[in-house]
Amino acid sequence: MQFSSQRKLEHRLKPVFELLRRQDLVQQLVDRSEESSDIATDLVHRRHHQELSAALARLHPADIAHLVEMLPPEDRNSVWKCMPDSTGGNVLVEVSDSVAERLIEDTSADRLLTMGGYLSAEDLGIIEDLLPEDIRERLVAGLKEGDRSWLETTVTYPEDTVGHLMTRDVLVIDSGARIKDVLRYFRRLQDFPDHTDKIFVVDGRHRLEGILPLKALFLNPTELPVTEVMVTDIIAFMPDVDADDAGLAFERYDLVSAPVIDSRDRLLGRLTVDVVMDFLREQAEEDAFLREGLKGDEDLFGPVVESARNRWLWLFLNLLTALVASRVIGIFEGSIEKLVALATLMPIVASIGGNTGNQTVALVVRGLALGQIHRSNVRYLAFKELGVALLNGLIWGSVMGFV
Repeated sequence: MQFSSQRKLEHRLKPVFELLRRQDLVQQLVDRSEESSDIATDLVHRRHHQELSAALARLHPADIAHLVEMLPPEDRNSVWKCMPDSTGGNVLVEVSDSVAERLIEDTSADRLLTMGGYLSAEDLGIIEDLLPEDIRERLVAGLKEGDRSWLETTVTYPEDTVGHLMTRDVLVIDSGARIKDVLRYFRRLQDFPDHTDKIFVVDGRHRLEGILPLKALFLNPTELPVTEVMVTDIIAFMPDVDADDAGLAFERYDLVSAPVIDSRDRLLGRLTVDVVMDFLREQAEEDAFLREGLKGDEDLFGPVVESARNRWLWLFLNLLTALVASRVIGIFEGSIEKLVALATLMPIVASIGGNTGNQTVALVVRGLALGQIHRSNVRYLAFKELGVALLNGLIWGSVMGFV
C-alpha cells in the first residue's frame, strides 16, 4: 500500500517536474540565442508561469508541500512564485519550519497577508510564530472575534501540549435531547468535522457529561434520551497535558477523537487522531535526527554554511571522544609495538562497541517514548543492561580470542 501511494504521488507530481525541466531547457536556449528579444523572453516566461500555476492548482496542498521540500532553491522559488495565493498558506502549514521560514522571507508582505486570509484560526496558529510580527498582528486583527479569542487561547499553551493541538470543531448536544433531536441537528449542519466518531453531551453549563458514539444513533429507537445510550466512562484530556501522553492514550485505546476539558469539566475542544499522529511523527523524526547530531527540521536543500553550522556541535563532541580514544590507545603503544597484531583489533573493538551502544540506545529511547521507563525501574534497567554487556563481552571476546 505504501509503494502504491508513493507511485500515485509521483504520478501527480510528474507534470510539474516536466514543466520545470522544460523551463530550464527554454532558458538555456534563450541565453544562447543572440537574436531573442526581451518581449519574446517575457512571453515565454509568462506562458510557463500560467502552465505551472494551472498544474499546481490541481494538486493537494500536502502534495505541493512535499514537492517544495524536495526541490533545490531555484526550482523551489519558481514553484512558490506560481503558487495560487489560496493554496500558499496551507502549504506553509504543511512544510517543515525551516522551509516555511525561508519561503516567508522570500515573500512580500502583501502576498503573505493574502495567503493568511485564506487560513482558519487553527491553521494560522501553526505558523503564527514564523510570521513577521506586523504581518501576524494584522492577520490576527482580521479574524472574527471568536476566531481571534480561540487563537489567543491556544497559542498560550506550549507546542507540545494538548491545548496547542486541540481544535474547536466539535459536535455538541444538550443532555436533555433525544436521538431524534440529534438526527435533526445533523440535517441542519452545512459541514461535518473531520474524524468525527462521537458527539459530546453537555449540560446547561457546558460541562461534559458523556459521549454519544455515532453508531448509537442507528442502533437505538429515536425516542430514547441520549443520556440512556451515552457513554460516561470518558477518556478526556486537560489542555496542559503533554501531547506525548495523549498520543500513547490514542494508541492504547484506539481513539479517533477525544474531548479536551478544563478543571471544571467544561468542554474546551477536541483532539483528533490526525493531529496526534502528525505530532508524533514530527517528534520521532526530530529525535532520530538529534541522535545523529542533526537539527530536527533541517532543510535538505538549505544553504551550505547553515547546514554545516548545524552539524558543528556534534562533530566537535565526536572529535573530543576520538581524542580520548587516541590517548587510551597511546597508553598501550608499547604493547602494540611488541605485538603488531593487536592493532588489527582496534577497529573491531570500536565497531562492536558502537553497535552495542546503538542497540541499548534504541531500546531505551523506545522505552522512554512508550512511557515504560520511570524512576522506580531505572536502577533495575541499568544493572540489566550492564549484565547484557558483560555477557556479550565474555562471549564475543572469547570468540575473538580464539580467532
